[in-house]
Amino acid sequence: MNKTYLPAEWAPQSGIQLTWPHAHTDWAYMLEEVQECFTRIAIEIARRELLLIVTPEPDTVRRQIEGKVRMENVRLATCDTNDTWARDHGAITMLDKEGNAYLQDFTFNGWGLKFASDKDNLITRRLVKDGHLHGRYTNRLGFVLEGGSIESDGQGTLLTTSECLLSPNRNAEMNREEIEAYLRNAFHARQVLWLDYGYLAGDDTDSHVDTLARLCPNDTIVYVRCTRPEDEHYGELQRMEEQLKTFRTLDGKPYRLLPLPWPDPIVEDGERLPATYANFLVMNGAVLFPTYAQPENDALAKEVLALAFPDKEITGIDCRPLIRQHGSLHCVTMQYPTGVIR
Repeated sequence: MNKTYLPAEWAPQSGIQLTWPHAHTDWAYMLEEVQECFTRIAIEIARRELLLIVTPEPDTVRRQIEGKVRMENVRLATCDTNDTWARDHGAITMLDKEGNAYLQDFTFNGWGLKFASDKDNLITRRLVKDGHLHGRYTNRLGFVLEGGSIESDGQGTLLTTSECLLSPNRNAEMNREEIEAYLRNAFHARQVLWLDYGYLAGDDTDSHVDTLARLCPNDTIVYVRCTRPEDEHYGELQRMEEQLKTFRTLDGKPYRLLPLPWPDPIVEDGERLPATYANFLVMNGAVLFPTYAQPENDALAKEVLALAFPDKEITGIDCRPLIRQHGSLHCVTMQYPTGVIR
């Protein structure tokens, strides 16, 4: 294999995968509401690039979105699914210097054996076999890894969290040093930055980094900041912020840190839901970010993301339906570099 690298999310994309909610997913009790949310996301994606929709019911999905979504940019893939979290069951794509793609297929085990994942863990293999994803398939099924648990700047730096990657129900036979060595080898990383603090109440992922802090262009990190001492997250997120200040680029410089606002608590049946503005999606020409019907916070999040991505349109999507199943906008999408979706 030629020397490969893990491109940043803001690198040119061929398309984005959505794995569509259906009546046999955990969305059954609120199916129409969540499908409307997915349709809004699909509209924004297909305006700008190709959209690959994975579903066991392609004809049903086509009827739902026709007349709303730019259908010439939609590709429908028939595949059985457990759920909808494409970020975590999708292929993690490496590129070589010629632009050839290597589709890395890691094991997805339902975030540490919390949920059924037997069908979702087969999706990448099926998409490659059926010709929906183009690139060299790379079997990494001996290692449990979700796309939401790592961030790449495309220059050799990975950002992750120790809470997730050291989870005893993922790769328990490996210690931190062994896992870091694996990541460096698999992604040709030059450094791995470990966040040791930070969490969201109601999060099933064991603190995926894409709920807390995100690598952005020009040595920037945007991150969630809690400024309310009475909030249960305050101490942990203060410690996370202090650790972020100690991180250095490969050139030895501190990162430019941009804090995102802290959403007002959203509670359902007595349970706090994991609302976060860090769970945004970078696309060709745009950043889609989650909103929560909190006008002041939503507007401030948009301002911060405009500072991080000054060359992109910043577009909000109401993600209150998504957090009812403990995820948000980035969690339900997976981007693919140029040439992978055609």
